[in-house]
Amino acid sequence: MELTEGQVAVVTGAASGIGLAMARRFAADGLKVVLADVEEGALDKAAADLRADGADVHARVVDVGVRQQVLDLAESAYETYGAVHVLCNNAGVGSGAEGRMWEHEPNDWQWAFAVNVWGVFHGIQAFVPRMIKSGQPGHVVNTSSGDGGIAPLPTASVYAVTKAAVVTMTESLYAHLKAEHARVGASVLFPGPHMLRTGLWESHRNRPDRYAKERPRRTPYRSLDQWETAMKEAGKEVAFTLVEEVADLVVDGIRADRFWLLPESEHSDAQIRARAGSMLDRANPSYLESFILD
Repeated sequence: MELTEGQVAVVTGAASGIGLAMARRFAADGLKVVLADVEEGALDKAAADLRADGADVHARVVDVGVRQQVLDLAESAYETYGAVHVLCNNAGVGSGAEGRMWEHEPNDWQWAFAVNVWGVFHGIQAFVPRMIKSGQPGHVVNTSSGDGGIAPLPTASVYAVTKAAVVTMTESLYAHLKAEHARVGASVLFPGPHMLRTGLWESHRNRPDRYAKERPRRTPYRSLDQWETAMKEAGKEVAFTLVEEVADLVVDGIRADRFWLLPESEHSDAQIRARAGSMLDRANPSYLESFILD
């Protein structure tokens, strides 16, 4: 798909991090951008900054876990611009779950699934039929993660399960679009290959009351800065990928009609081979052993 001036890109989770970086990149290439985010203050600032740089922006507060809000986002986008060519289902949250899986609160799972899985599905249902019907070239990018999308990090199992679901959902979407001979492509995004400085670490700031924690946390939430400090104190340096590099990967992938937006990484490639090998050998998942805690 060619990305050309005047096309329209919709990005969820667009007020910060990867979403904002994608919106900026689309705007820099001359696309009109529709920003959706649950955090109103950050969304207003992001939209104002983009407009100050000359972008054509439409912003809307949206909780992607609420189906009607995503349907309303689609209505608003089409009423404003008349078309949508790129859809980035990017909004995501960490669950805030603690302890072993059997100790997790149901609300941790429900909130993570509402945003990370249902949010993607809502986006697909709200936009893709119109994108297909238009007959114009289009593309859908769903944000997954190496955690779950490749192999789970057991200490963040709720998040991993949701991101694994995004991969399978996008594979299915790809097949369905091909079966329809649609001019709409699909990609699954694995941001990286290193850690990213995003608001995911502080997802709890936007946790809805309907998914509130049922009991106090045993340990306080840890910010990315605190985690990085702990790693350095343990003698482990942490590498970071710029969100702008992720946005470049997305744009290049759309133009190349590339399904796997998976940056090259020895670590990720080793995980993929180990997991596939375990399945083919019908062997236990030894690739998880380094994460198994006493």
